[in-house]
Amino acid sequence: MTSTTTAAKGSEGRKAQPDHLGHVIFITAAAAMGGFLFGYDSSVINGAVEGIRHKYDIGSAALAQVIAIALIGCAIGAATAGRVADRIGRIRVMQISAALFTVSAVGSAVPFALWDLALWRVLGGIAIGMASVIGPAYIAEVSPPAYRGRLGSFQQAAIVVGIAVSQLVNWGILNAAGGDQRGHLLGIEAWQLMLGVMVVPAVLYGLLSFAIPESPRFLISVGKLDKAKTVLAEVEGKGTDLDARVAEIEHAMHNEQKSTFKDLLGGRFGLLPIVWIGIGLSVFQQFVGINVAFYYSSTLWQSVGVNPESSFFYSFTTSIINIVGTVIAMVLVDRIGRKPLALVGSVGMAVSLALEAWAFASKSADGTLPTGQGTVALIAAHAFVLFFALSWGVVVWVFLGEMFPNRIRAAALGVAASAQWIANWAITASFPSLADWNLSGAYIIYAVFAVLSIPFVMKFVKETKGKALEEMG
Repeated sequence: MTSTTTAAKGSEGRKAQPDHLGHVIFITAAAAMGGFLFGYDSSVINGAVEGIRHKYDIGSAALAQVIAIALIGCAIGAATAGRVADRIGRIRVMQISAALFTVSAVGSAVPFALWDLALWRVLGGIAIGMASVIGPAYIAEVSPPAYRGRLGSFQQAAIVVGIAVSQLVNWGILNAAGGDQRGHLLGIEAWQLMLGVMVVPAVLYGLLSFAIPESPRFLISVGKLDKAKTVLAEVEGKGTDLDARVAEIEHAMHNEQKSTFKDLLGGRFGLLPIVWIGIGLSVFQQFVGINVAFYYSSTLWQSVGVNPESSFFYSFTTSIINIVGTVIAMVLVDRIGRKPLALVGSVGMAVSLALEAWAFASKSADGTLPTGQGTVALIAAHAFVLFFALSWGVVVWVFLGEMFPNRIRAAALGVAASAQWIANWAITASFPSLADWNLSGAYIIYAVFAVLSIPFVMKFVKETKGKALEEMG
């Protein structure tokens, strides 16, 4: 069969609609459960921070390391998931991730000491890293081409829903424990139960992984062509020429170039300029302090005089705002473009963070805010999350997936993602000590980075809306 014939028949398949769209959505949603766990595990620690601090009588620096150490595991999981998936399959990696999530949840709920709590956090981080890589990859490989963009958004939606659900569960547990993070429920302290509840979605993720098919791309790579055709028949249209689709996938795999770190070298500062731009996007996304809102918001509000029940409720409402902003970004990113959204988000975040810094500067000696400043701080905190979610939360990942030339895309994306995990760790590990030093000062630092992101985007970042990946360079 000629390549022209293959391409023509492949094009016919792309135009066809799947016979069972509901089944395709189920497969995608099951895979996106990894994203839900990603969001849940990333944010659930928010409810346990003060409980851990008082249980083990530790200072801010040690506490920050226990919270941030999971990010080391994230980097390990993200770095290894792709290679492992190419050897044993996407489904097996999902099952390994689910098992690690489950073990981490049980261990975190009943730690013997601070050191093994940190160990369970690292294990959960490895699961997060694996889920963050394998979910989007699997969804892209099983989605019918005509629906790939919409189905691909399931992963990001699942992450923000996971964040929201974790905050809702934490709030419910805290109220059941009478507002005391160290109050006892089911024989353990409330904060331990918050971490342990993750067993439920982790087990569900594992069970769902047995109900969905292996990626046709992986099946073809190991020579299981008949199984690959069966899966393609499930997820693509009735008019699809299965032989042509298999040939098309084989042809694409054969022509793929494995980029390496050496391909990124060049330019004045060691790496190619486009790679530095990708790193800059990743670093700015984290240095505005977004993960402070998800890891420490309960502690933050309690530090300025808000009672624990209300602080947990505000964490939940913030996560709902995060969902709203993400939906707005998904609707607008292909309509108005990536760069305008990023600039709007930067301006909104800068103003919101500056208002929070102003409000926290009024913190009194007894750790409370005047009513007016407290109201401003609360509104500004929600506005900050909204502006982040409708811009940098989604746009950065879109940019990173599109901006690099084909020949270096995989390696460049890996470097940019690694920079993001490192920046995430830096912010997460430093916030408790910064807050002890000067809470208002910490938010001034985040506001400065939001302001600096504006000229960075305007000068260095090029719009990728409507351009083919082959045009990048």
